[in-house]
Order: sequence, then structure tokens, then C-alpha cells
Amino acid sequence: MPVTAPERAPSVSFEFFPPKTDKMAEGLTQAACDLAALSPRFVSVTYGAGGSTRERTLAVTADLVTRTGTPVAGHLTCVGATQDAVNDVARAYWQAGVRHIVALRGDPAGADARFTPHPGGYDGAAALVAGLSRVAPFEISVAAYPEKHPEAASLDADLDALQAEIDARATRAITQFFFEAETFLRFRDKARARGITAEIVPGILPVSNISQAWRFAEMCGASVPDRLRALYHGLDDQPEVRALVTTAVTADMCQALRAEGVSHFHFYTLNRAAPSQAICRLLGVMPG
Repeated sequence: MPVTAPERAPSVSFEFFPPKTDKMAEGLTQAACDLAALSPRFVSVTYGAGGSTRERTLAVTADLVTRTGTPVAGHLTCVGATQDAVNDVARAYWQAGVRHIVALRGDPAGADARFTPHPGGYDGAAALVAGLSRVAPFEISVAAYPEKHPEAASLDADLDALQAEIDARATRAITQFFFEAETFLRFRDKARARGITAEIVPGILPVSNISQAWRFAEMCGASVPDRLRALYHGLDDQPEVRALVTTAVTADMCQALRAEGVSHFHFYTLNRAAPSQAICRLLGVMPG
């Protein structure tokens, strides 16, 4: 039988949230270093609602630049800040060695609060991308919503906004998480049909805390299939079983996406390395 070359492993990237304590900071750094062994395209650290974790995000991001030896992306929003203030943060990222920004409109603090541009601030993600491009030659990623942003009038309106961000010089779009491969594939097909040719990267959330995952889904408009709720039912107090289920269902979804040509996965790690490590191994992404 002829010997066929092994399928090339996909690219991966990992997202963390800024820690609230020194102990949590140690855990984040360890998780980031563990995942850096998988040679990710980049790792990133999020902003809190309304930019509430700005200083901690900057500090953690700068630390990861020196500690992980892998490209680091800094998140940046335009909530509650003037253009000058946002641009100052971008310059601080650049000075820290960050060459990639995940540019987001951002959400104000408070569950029921709606975005209102700050006087003198950027009025949305497309304007933010354009402004960052004038600050420095950053690589820029933006967000996409396979089931539309909760505030968007329609998916078509959401795609219009995404096209404006790409036109403003964004490099790629990273999607909000979803729980069925078809959800991403339908969105990608609609984006391509609209003429959006930039890379669209699926955002993957391995479920580690069930109630938290369903709450996140409700907040961002991600639907949870009944099949998935049934799989996780009763596993709140069985972490080992829950972890096995998560690895199986998430890897299966990623393999389905691989079969449809997806070559880059972005993992929302919740600052834990093990779930993403396990799924990456099943995708053929091994430590270098």
C-alpha cells in the first residue's frame, strides 16, 4: 500500500482572562507556558467590561511576552475612553513588544447597559481598527458572532459591521463560541457569500463549569443544543466524567470543522491548560 503523508496539524491560539489575585496570576502564567509548548500562533489576554481590568491586562500581557516566548495579542476596547486614551494603551502594548491587537467595541459594565460612544472616543470596532492602524502597524483581529451579536438588528447587519472592520484593515475575525459545527459553517458560508474573504477563526469553549458555560452562552446569544444539555446533565459534581465528555464532544466538533477546511482554532481557556491540551492532541497538535 502507498504511504500517505500525515495530515498537517491545524494552527491554534489561546485566550486568557486577567487574574484577580497573585495566586491566580501564577496559575495563568503556568497555563500559558504549558500551552506555549504547542507553538500557538498567539496567546491573548482579555479586557474586563468597560475596560475595568486595563492595568492588570497590560501587566499580564507584558509578562507573557517575556515568559512564554510566543506571540502575544493584547485586547483593546473603546468603551468609556477617548481616542487619545485608547491610542495610549495601544502605544503601551507596542512598547511592551505586543504586535497584535484583538480590537473590540466592548461592552459597558452592568448586565443591562448598552454601548454609547464616549465623547471624543471611537464609535465602534471599525473606527477602532482604523485608529489602531494609524498608531502602529499592528496585526489586528476582530470579533464575529455566528448567531449574531445580541444587540444587532440581524445577521446581515452584523455581517455589514464585520465587513467594515475588515475594510478598516483587520486581519482576521475570531468568532464567539458555539456548540455545533454547523453553526460556524453556516456563518462562514454567509460571510463568504457577502464577499468577506478574510480568515474567520472558530472560537472554541471547552466546557469546564456547566452552569457558567450556559450562562456565558445566554449572555452572548449562543444557543445550547438540547443534546448537549442532556450530555452534561448531572455532571456538576463529577469533574472527571465531565472532563472526559468535554474532550470527546469538543474534539468531535473540531474534527468536523477540520473536514470542512478549518485550519485554525482559537480556544477560550478560562485560564486552564488541560482541556485545550487534550483537544489539541486529538487534533494532532503536539508539543514541539
